[in-house]
Amino acid sequence: MKLTPEKKLERKLYSHLNKAMREYHLIEDGDKVLIGLSGGKDSLALVKLLGQRARVSRPDFTVIALHVRIKEISYESSTDYLENFCKENGVEFVCEETSIGYDFEENSKEGSNRKTKTPCFLCSWNRRKTLFETAQRLGCNKIALGHHRDDIIHTTMLNLFFQGQFSTMPAMLKMKKMPITIIRPLCMIDETDLEEYAGINDFQKQVKLCPHEHESNRTTMAEIFKQIENIYPEARYCVMHALETENKLIEL
Repeated sequence: MKLTPEKKLERKLYSHLNKAMREYHLIEDGDKVLIGLSGGKDSLALVKLLGQRARVSRPDFTVIALHVRIKEISYESSTDYLENFCKENGVEFVCEETSIGYDFEENSKEGSNRKTKTPCFLCSWNRRKTLFETAQRLGCNKIALGHHRDDIIHTTMLNLFFQGQFSTMPAMLKMKKMPITIIRPLCMIDETDLEEYAGINDFQKQVKLCPHEHESNRTTMAEIFKQIENIYPEARYCVMHALETENKLIEL
């Protein structure tokens, strides 16, 4: 029977997910995985794909999704939508709210004596902190993040040009100070495929987008890499091959 374009795409994503799980040993029997669910297309795709994968007998693992709200950042997804989405995909849903405890407007005023902190750093740090705390409270031994292949490539370029280091966000990272492993099951999937998948499945967009999301060097690097790919379309595969060769995608 001839597959529809939608089914072909889903099989492609599922195949890349399985390959990443197999090659990097991301999930094993008995794992309890906490997904960081922001509400964006990547984390929604991760919930849907891992929710489906968890129904397969091997490996036998449990999936929970955590949505973290930051009081001071107007970055918002519909909690009802996320909860229903998780339920439809057989994934338990948890929502936590935390506070940065920092007034960006007040501390960025002209003449303020306090050193201005970047919203992205504080937001990311507090979200990660809540993820780790919740994972330990729920007895999860792994945290799954929705970073895809483009994220890994852009991080490699950022670290190379801004820090002088050949490194990236690995597919697997074992934390040294706690019994938790960070995994990125979408590490072999391209962002364009996730965008198409989101459209096909009619993923609901966030109620409010982050007001700072277009202010980072990451956005600039993504634009630069598009220009590189226009010159040489195989560039992404070369970067990933270099990371594989230098063992940068697994940190134990």
